Amino acid sequence: MNLFKSTKLLPIALIGLTLFASACGNKPTETTGGTATPKSGTATTAPTATPATSATASPAAGAAKQWTKAPDMMIDVKKTYQADVVTSKGSFTIDLFADEAPKTVNNFVFLSKEGFYNNITFHRIIKTFMIQTGDPKGTGTGGPGYKFADELKTTHKYEAGIVAMANSGPNTNGSQFFICSGDDCASLNKSPNYSIFGKVTAEGMATIAKIAETPVEMGGEATPSKPKEKVTITSITIKEK
Repeated sequence: MNLFKSTKLLPIALIGLTLFASACGNKPTETTGGTATPKSGTATTAPTATPATSATASPAAGAAKQWTKAPDMMIDVKKTYQADVVTSKGSFTIDLFADEAPKTVNNFVFLSKEGFYNNITFHRIIKTFMIQTGDPKGTGTGGPGYKFADELKTTHKYEAGIVAMANSGPNTNGSQFFICSGDDCASLNKSPNYSIFGKVTAEGMATIAKIAETPVEMGGEATPSKPKEKVTITSITIKEK
């Protein structure tokens, strides 16, 4: 997304190509591919995502579902939504910000109810920065077959637990998202280009930490971020109040 590929978060080609980020003091540095450098000075690409090259209404057997357009509005912004996420390393709950990011939350709710995220991996992990997922290809280049607009006006800031969309540039959101797992995510506040749509509850941060501790190796980026072991989302259940 520009950071995360999704987008290869925020500040990966993050939705198609693998990009490299270069450190520039404490300021996230963006390139045409979308990269960001955490405040620690360690060069890491931002969350990014590369959308699918085409959308099909009827995917082949075993292939991820694809759609030709973003989902119609199905949530009620006056209600409260939570997502219970079960992973291979534990569970966590996300409080969704339907009032501030209705299109983004609607998209997440739609894909979750469709089972789109089931068995998808966390394909990019940077312990002090973020963990990224949502790509059915597991490479940072996949998506649902469509793009939708950013929702960047928010009262929240990038910090541990924040959930935001990965992208490959303005208005290129799809299915990839990232969860801030460490202090380096705060560097994104200088270039808030990723739609924030939720936050992991305090009780769930232990699971985020476990995922972030997953051993990684080089995978085409300037810093190790490719998980050495498979970490997957088992299911996501949406609760409406």
